[in-house]
Amino acid sequence: MAVSANRLELLQIADAVAREKSIDRGIVIAAMEDAIAKAARARYGSETDVHAEIDPKKGELRLSRHMLVVDKVENHSNQISLIDAQRANPGAQVGDTIADTLPPLEYGRIAAQSAKQVIVQKVREAERDRQYQEFKDRIGDIVNGVVKRVEYGSVIVDLGRGEAIIRRDEMLPREVFRNGDRVRAYIFDVRRETRGPQIFLSRTHPQFMAKLFAQEVPEIYDGIVEIKAVARDPGSRAKIGVISRDSSVDPVGACVGMRGSRVQAVVNELQGEKIDIIPWSPDIATFVVNALAPAEVSKVVIDEDRERIEVVVPDTNNQLSLAIGRRGQNVRLASQLTGWDIDILTEQEESERRQADFENSTRVFMESLNVDEVVGQLLASEGFTSVEELAMVDLKELAGIEGFDEETAQELQSRAREYLDQQEAEIEARRKELGVEDAVKDVPGVTSKMLVKFGENDIKTVEDLAGCATDDLVGWTERKEGGEQTKFAGALDGLGISRDDAEAMIMQARVKAGWITEADLAKPAEEADAAEDQPA
Repeated sequence: MAVSANRLELLQIADAVAREKSIDRGIVIAAMEDAIAKAARARYGSETDVHAEIDPKKGELRLSRHMLVVDKVENHSNQISLIDAQRANPGAQVGDTIADTLPPLEYGRIAAQSAKQVIVQKVREAERDRQYQEFKDRIGDIVNGVVKRVEYGSVIVDLGRGEAIIRRDEMLPREVFRNGDRVRAYIFDVRRETRGPQIFLSRTHPQFMAKLFAQEVPEIYDGIVEIKAVARDPGSRAKIGVISRDSSVDPVGACVGMRGSRVQAVVNELQGEKIDIIPWSPDIATFVVNALAPAEVSKVVIDEDRERIEVVVPDTNNQLSLAIGRRGQNVRLASQLTGWDIDILTEQEESERRQADFENSTRVFMESLNVDEVVGQLLASEGFTSVEELAMVDLKELAGIEGFDEETAQELQSRAREYLDQQEAEIEARRKELGVEDAVKDVPGVTSKMLVKFGENDIKTVEDLAGCATDDLVGWTERKEGGEQTKFAGALDGLGISRDDAEAMIMQARVKAGWITEADLAKPAEEADAAEDQPA
């Protein structure tokens, strides 16, 4: 078939492909030009710089060979001497390009197949780019599609103007799709990929549930009711925290709907996943109590530094089992919803532990201050838990304890400080024995006890500390299948160091080591402040 034959047919093919693939007609014509040029290079030589041009209105095809004007020709396929160039064009200069018109080509079977592959590849790239541009700003939306095929457990979904994938781990347990089924899912990522789908859908993402509620509950769509937090155990149970901006609107009632119609619509979409709708509260203690429903809570103890909450439940009516839930599900979801670690104790366990802490504090005071049991119990009953607290407390507060006078208080503080000085000397000696450099002491946030822990874990220089990750210092938790958790200890385990404190310490070590500057530390803080100032 001659390339020059049937000029309008090229334009008809370009129009048809552009419509079918929803891409620009010019991209298809450019792909055809590349394909024809590649076929021509097979005829005239791979090093020949062949260009093809298709008139977008008439369909006329022009083939030309481009030659670079040089002083000395090294490659006759794509270079021409200045003398020869000036014969064709007297104004030619070194560095110019001379174009020679080539005659039309006859396509052989191999050349035609090669041209077809080029066109298909170019069109596919254009189609994928169009799909990326169209969907990149739709992350967070819910889309409806039709199951196109199932591959290795993952589902390929036809969205009409794009193709997406729901991976096996993003589907609800025991959920099965077949070709032609309609499916609704959440766009959680859109990426540029060289091969395969680039739109990633999820039916297990917490925000999928939030978006479903926004579709079913007009108050959420209108902004009267806001979803503050979502926690899911996909296909089994979920908790959702809601708050109303209008005091006359009950957020829980709005989400439940008349006779549960609204929440039931979401439950049906999620294959029967049970949903607890919980009133959100800025007071973390109240929110945790709400999140642990239906269990009753008698007391909450908050540790803000470690973002940990201790919850005490009554001994009666299986309240501990209710609070923990089947396989720890209830407390796990409550922890995810609130963002705090939750420990649950019965009143009896809490009483026993409090008694053990009291006895332990008493023993510590007796041994470290060389006092009798009565004095130790008095200090423990007043809330003192460590010798450090006793050494730092105001003398008047200590003398105000019933049975103590100012002289006794002074003697106790003196003994406490002597004990701490002795401990500090022992720690310093141990630090030197372990080979921890003096410079590590100067890193902000580092204490004497930490220095010994560092030495025991082979962190002996500022550079060693700077090279640590947060997990290296505070440990980490791995969750295995079935919900079982394994805790791995960090270098500072047992010292009550929070992740934020550990991270700050590492960053200060990097400043001291010269890896970064104080200005580098200030940038993330400024960005975080700017993000908080942005309207929601």
